[in-house]
Amino acid sequence: MISTQDWADARRVWDYHQMGHTPRPCSVAIGLGSHDLGVADIAVDLYKGGMAPLLVFTGATSPTTQERMPRGEAVHYRERALELGVPSEAILVEPHARNTGENIRFSRKLLEESGVKVSSVLLISKPYEERRAYATARKLWPGVDVVSASTPMTFAEYVDSIGDARLVIDMLVGALQRLMIYPDQGFMIRQPVPDDVAEAYERLCQAGYTSRLTTAATSST
Repeated sequence: MISTQDWADARRVWDYHQMGHTPRPCSVAIGLGSHDLGVADIAVDLYKGGMAPLLVFTGATSPTTQERMPRGEAVHYRERALELGVPSEAILVEPHARNTGENIRFSRKLLEESGVKVSSVLLISKPYEERRAYATARKLWPGVDVVSASTPMTFAEYVDSIGDARLVIDMLVGALQRLMIYPDQGFMIRQPVPDDVAEAYERLCQAGYTSRLTTAATSST
């Protein structure tokens, strides 16, 4: 049973995870691999809207995507983009990254090797991963301007799309924990967490939404 307080706290954390950036033209758009093909869909929309001349899809597989995306997240994203009409020459694939830090580092290396000059990046992720992706990119690629983007949707719409409210709240809590602990480990820049968001996080942890918390100190997963 998810209480009214839990819903309110989860919505507050959801709102914090989103950066609220307005998409604008950038040198390249990078779609971060995950279980969510919606990342590829919004990347295509932004490409067709003139927000970037080139798409990079990055991601290998993980325990949550191995069955659904056996050829790798980036490969499946590319296939989706091709289905939606993006020309193959406008897509680069980085198929090795297994976490957010590797998504950024490996994409940066691929673009450098491809001779693409990058001054700004449209960084596309799941809605609740916007801030984490932004903070990671700012740490690992400090010379570029980073604009965050994701599929426009409300917290309720996202819960409906996943079909498991408790899992979604667990993911929100886990993502916020990483935002708080990873700066000390050198994985991302520090993002100030407002008091009301920190209090919501603590209540959700006390309520048992802890399955996505990490005790790892050596991996930006």
